[in-house]
Amino acid sequence: MSQSSTQNRQWLLASRPHGAPTTDNFRLETTSIPEPADGQLLLRTIWLSLDPYMRGRMSDAPSYSPPVEIGAVMVGGTVSRVEKSNHPDYQPGEWVLGYSGWQDYDVSDGSGLVKLGTDPEHPSWSLGVLGMPGFTAYMGLLDIGQPKSGETLVVAAATGPVGATVGQIGKLKGCRVVGVAGGAEKCRHAVEVLGFDQCVDHHAGDFAEQLKQACPQGIDIYYENVGGKVFDAVLPLLNTAARVPVCGLVSGYNATDLPPGPDRLGLLMGTILKKRIRMQGFIINQDYGYRIAEFQQEMGRWVQEGKIHYREQVTDELENAPQALIGLLEGKNFGKVVIRVANNNL
Repeated sequence: MSQSSTQNRQWLLASRPHGAPTTDNFRLETTSIPEPADGQLLLRTIWLSLDPYMRGRMSDAPSYSPPVEIGAVMVGGTVSRVEKSNHPDYQPGEWVLGYSGWQDYDVSDGSGLVKLGTDPEHPSWSLGVLGMPGFTAYMGLLDIGQPKSGETLVVAAATGPVGATVGQIGKLKGCRVVGVAGGAEKCRHAVEVLGFDQCVDHHAGDFAEQLKQACPQGIDIYYENVGGKVFDAVLPLLNTAARVPVCGLVSGYNATDLPPGPDRLGLLMGTILKKRIRMQGFIINQDYGYRIAEFQQEMGRWVQEGKIHYREQVTDELENAPQALIGLLEGKNFGKVVIRVANNNL
């Protein structure tokens, strides 16, 4: 079913998942298109971003943001066009970056919207390399990781939108960059397209040994967005004064219990102490929102100059959003996952 000019499709959270989400946790409904009041504008979604944080928002466990309520529209970043406007600052046809969620249409008073002009060259990139994932990579590496020329940087999920950008920024700063990815094809992409020095397949039976061989001088910076067995292999390789920015732990987002095996908390804390390691979590908009202009200027220049490469995984049609998110959480994506909700024109 394609986007309609008379109806609004909405994906709602039908139930909270226990473990990995299933399609039963979502419900598709169709409603009438809302009318904007004075001071409001009607947005039509063209692109929808799918990101790992959405799994956390489906849960009602305590977190840094409130959960999606049962029966509410699923959250998500969007690139939209202004269809109607009763707002003095917006005109029909303009493109905006916003947070309309998993639906065709949304009414906004303009709060939180970012103007993208009337004819952006790559509008969906504002959901990726020029948006939240790129911003996460930029601030986490440069502010917490503080890379220095000649250091070894290891990046998990190396071909995802955050990891790919982290590794490329690391190369721009003179680091030796080792990626970790799932499968030979992703590892080839990391080296041949993104310019990483090496990439290790975490599916390999001797993954920990391969990572050790790839980092003969140890690890100075580990950009953490996966956790699990990847971090287990990284921990003994961290150098004194290593830095570990933590932006995500996707390997555990579907977990319902603590991981099996011995308690490794003592090992972790002992390593942090003895090697004087800096490990810091961050939430990009809450911690660094005031530095967005700096990121936009620098990243925009790098992308324009061809210094940062970017790959999208595009899925057509809003109906396919639940399955695309499930695949993302299973690591089946190759690049930034976006839903093309509609063409530019109805």
